[in-house]
This record gives sequence, structure tokens and C-alpha cells, in this order.
Amino acid sequence: MASSEENEMYSKKQWEGCMEIAVQTARTAGQVIREAFKHEKEVSTKSSPVDLVTETDRLVEDLIISSLREKYPSHRFIGEESSAAGEKCLLTDSPTWIIDPIDGTCNFIHSFPMVAVSIGFAVNKELEFGVIYHCLDENLYTARKGHGAFCNGIQLQVSKETDMSKALILTEIGAKRDPATLKIFSGNMERLLKAQVHGIRVIGSATLALCQVASGAADAYYQFGLHCWDIAAAAVIIREAGGNVIDTSGGPLDLMSRRIVAAGTVEMAHYIAQEIQTITYERDDHNAN
Repeated sequence: MASSEENEMYSKKQWEGCMEIAVQTARTAGQVIREAFKHEKEVSTKSSPVDLVTETDRLVEDLIISSLREKYPSHRFIGEESSAAGEKCLLTDSPTWIIDPIDGTCNFIHSFPMVAVSIGFAVNKELEFGVIYHCLDENLYTARKGHGAFCNGIQLQVSKETDMSKALILTEIGAKRDPATLKIFSGNMERLLKAQVHGIRVIGSATLALCQVASGAADAYYQFGLHCWDIAAAAVIIREAGGNVIDTSGGPLDLMSRRIVAAGTVEMAHYIAQEIQTITYERDDHNAN
């Protein structure tokens, strides 16, 4: 009978193989998106007039899930468009793929080039690896737990900045645009600007913004209203690049909570968490039971 140590070694080797398949699948999906980028898009809405989806989002998600399910029929899948269509968003102990077929759909619609495929993988509710493919620039971000983070094979390292007055911060607006939410959003930005940060940027892709933190190009990121498929792959990449990913309360990251602070340093992550006011969104797993 194999020891628990041998079983663990087997599992880690198995997940390495899964990540190799994820990389191939992300590249294939990226090719489809690059080709669709050149053509007129058929656009519809989901939860709000600014929560957009295209036929390519659905096509790419179907491509990714069908490719992975063929190889791993016993695994579970959480995808943005299948969740929007009513499938339960439930993270269990089973090996689970967490997929955003096009992160930056609004960018994609407007041919703004910050668009990515994101594939995360969790086992026993713990994130094991992440793959993010910037479709237009063809930058491939990868990380596996305990093995470092890379962009096109070059190791990533987060910024070690602890001084907010020297920081570049990234964020996103989110789909809720009611007056009360916008007031909190602008108030959060105002509080950070009063700390004399160098700047605050909004690029329209949570996964690529988080990759900028992992690469050290930005010092921190925060957002309310994103989803588990926006976070899963990027959280592994930032952690493996030496960074910190926490809940906006200052506690551990909750993948289903739809809120995040990520930073190169603990000091910066907790400073932002303390400064910003919460914008409440329904959890991703609210309908899981």
C-alpha cells in the first residue's frame, strides 16, 4: 500500500500534467479570441446593462470545458457563462477547474486589447495552479503551488514597496452602478488618493490587473464585485510571485466572497483593506445548496 507521502507526490505530478493541458487549452482558446477580435461582435447582457457577453464568450467556454472534460471526465467545472446560465457555482473537495473564457469582455467588444483567458485549478478547496493567457500580446502567465510564477518562462517577482505614497494601485468599477455604490467606489478612490499614491488605474480586466501585481508593474489591486473565475488563477500567480492575496476585511481570501485585495507586501495589502469601505455583492455560492 502506498504511503500518504507517495500519494501526495503522485497527486502533485498529476496536477503538473493538468497544468500542461491547461496551457495548451488556453493557447487554443486565445487563437479563437484573436480571430474573433477582428470581426463584429454579437453582444447581449446578463445581470445588468453593463454586464456584457458575446457569442465568443460562450464558444470559448464550451471549447475549454469540452477539451478538459474529455481528458478529465471525473473533474468538476465552474465557468462564467455556465454559471450565468444557471449552473451552481460550488467549490467542493473534488478537482475543480475554474474558468473565465474571456476576462475583459467589454474590452473585447470595443477592441481594447486587455483581454485574457483564465484557467484556475483547485483540489480540496485549495488552489493548485493558475494559467492566464493575454490573447493579444500572447503573454502567458503560469504558476503552480510551490513552484514559482512565470510570464513566458521568465520568473515573476512582486514589488516590495510598503510606502503608499510611492504606490501604483489598480482597481475595477464593477457591474453595480447605482448611486450608493458609485459613492462608495469614488470614496474608496478618494481615500487612497489622499494618501498621495502615485496613481490609480482601471484597465478593464481583473485577471490581467492582478498579473501586473504579480510582475511588480503595479503595487496593489482591490475590487468588489468580481467572481471566483476572475480570482482563482491570478491568486496562485501572485502568491507564487511572493505577493499577498487577502479578503477586503483583512482576513484570508475567500474565493466565493467576490472581493479581494492583492499586493506585493503585507503592509500595503492591510493598509488598503483598512482604508476601503465594503461594497456588498451576493456571494458566488449563494445558490449552492
